[in-house]
Amino acid sequence: MANATTKDRWDEEQGASPAAGPFSAFERMVAWRYLRSRRREAFISVIAGFSFVGIMLGVATLIIVMAVMNGFRTELISRILGINGHMIVQPIDQPFNNYADLAKKFTSVPGVTMALPLVEGQTLASGREGAGSGALVRGVRAEDLEKLKSVSGNIRSGDLTGFATGSGVLVGSRLAASLGLGAGDKITLVSPEGDVTPMGVTPRVKSYTVSGVFEIGMSEYDASIIYMPLAEAQSYFNADGIVQSIELFVQDPDQIDSLKPKIEEAAGRQIHITDWRQRNQTFFSALQVERNVMFMILTLIVLVAALNIISGLIMLVKDKGSDIAILRTMGASSKAIMRIFFMTGAAIGIVGTLAGVLLGVIVCLNIESIRKFFSWLSGTVLFDPQLYFLSQLPAEMSFGETMSVVIMALVLSFIATIFPAWRASRLDPVQALRYE
Repeated sequence: MANATTKDRWDEEQGASPAAGPFSAFERMVAWRYLRSRRREAFISVIAGFSFVGIMLGVATLIIVMAVMNGFRTELISRILGINGHMIVQPIDQPFNNYADLAKKFTSVPGVTMALPLVEGQTLASGREGAGSGALVRGVRAEDLEKLKSVSGNIRSGDLTGFATGSGVLVGSRLAASLGLGAGDKITLVSPEGDVTPMGVTPRVKSYTVSGVFEIGMSEYDASIIYMPLAEAQSYFNADGIVQSIELFVQDPDQIDSLKPKIEEAAGRQIHITDWRQRNQTFFSALQVERNVMFMILTLIVLVAALNIISGLIMLVKDKGSDIAILRTMGASSKAIMRIFFMTGAAIGIVGTLAGVLLGVIVCLNIESIRKFFSWLSGTVLFDPQLYFLSQLPAEMSFGETMSVVIMALVLSFIATIFPAWRASRLDPVQALRYE
């Protein structure tokens, strides 16, 4: 009999129970009863409610901010690389006078989708209203512009007919609007790289017909770029028979390092290669730093909500001291008590996290409609394209990042329940019942 009593006591200390195992229906039932709101524990229920709301808002905010930052990066990369090559090849020893042959050689390299010979130059553009604006003229071949779908596929007015015949230019939508121009109008370009005369270099002034107006959707480009037929650009910028560079578009922009040796071999001459990461390194590095800082700051919201779980459970343990003592005298082990209060706190974290994920997904799917609603409500322009370079607010959810937010919130919630649950398991039944 003594041996049986000793065994029962040992089983009780180890958490073993012949009636119920770990996380049994009985333990879940007790944990659920402690979560239910009663008049006596109204204040504790309010704290639990705040903890739930805090975790929900923290998780939702993290998901929304990460999705918007991802959307920004994706949209900017797609639009920047939509008109700019992934790799820019420039000559070292002599100009590219055989650019047509080089373009064919580069295109034959596996992984390269297009080679675009290019002549660029800064000009002053003016239209019907007489106002002037700085512009970047890009001279390209008509067949290459057809392949550049970010431009040829976004013609808002006019067409490519005049450009193809070499008698017209394409103008960005914002630049055209600022100059009061439309398809069929005349645009005047003034280049400082003009003709050499006995009096010095005189600026070159020439008018062109606006064949079409394009809109990429990135205000910086729509307000500054003019596309001109390559032959006309060579004549205008005194670059007859040569190009300044050849831009290469590749299938996978992240794998350009493996293509560089192949491009150098195909060129068969000395060239200098610059990729899109080098040209935009500062910009995308700033985006990455901002994204990481935002993640760390917003994680504090979830941490504060987890601390609320600790305070709420500690108050619940103090309030339920007599209940814990009765459970212990009825045979519940200290581990069973710890599991009960662990489930009580973990339930708040789990439900709050799931609600936060649901709220975050709903907001991300309707982010542009929400922006328009608040713009209408406030009477102001939220997310001005003039400042942010994009015409609408992007949001792109990443499964990996969403799961990392969920795991982080659950881990913080579970850690927050350990100390109060441990205190509940260490409560002495005799002392708890003595002062009731």
